[in-house]
Amino acid sequence: MKRDRLLKHALVAFGIALLVYVFSYTAIEHRRTGKGPWMVTFTNDDARVSAILINQPALGITNVQIAFPGESNAVTEGGRTLQFGEARPVPFGVPFGKCVFLDTTFLPGTVALDLFGHEIQLLPRALTIDKAERPWRSGETVAVSHTESRDPHARPHL
Repeated sequence: MKRDRLLKHALVAFGIALLVYVFSYTAIEHRRTGKGPWMVTFTNDDARVSAILINQPALGITNVQIAFPGESNAVTEGGRTLQFGEARPVPFGVPFGKCVFLDTTFLPGTVALDLFGHEIQLLPRALTIDKAERPWRSGETVAVSHTESRDPHARPHL
């Protein structure tokens, strides 16, 4: 009889622990992924200038374009959109360059790209281009010239 009570208490304790675990895991995972990833479209504008189009709807960031005048790289019509939502080893290739840092612990996370020798960082609070921070402005177009100063210690784009 005592053994049955012990088994019953152990099963109840296990059931409660399982429910707490499932509830906690679901809540944390929702908080971690709820805002969704950065969406970056690599494209060419009408003048065949390479550009990226950045979107993160949960943060109210839409249609932020960074153009690279003087740089051209053939991209299929309509461009190629990458979503930076899953962790992977860095660096890895992307159109126009490479991704050198990716933190997807809590989305949208942080993405650092090396594109045509320019460092582009996507942070929830700000956009940085060649270590110069600027606030997010939806619909903004930023032209990054190939003659602008770059980090003298940066490795050349290969």
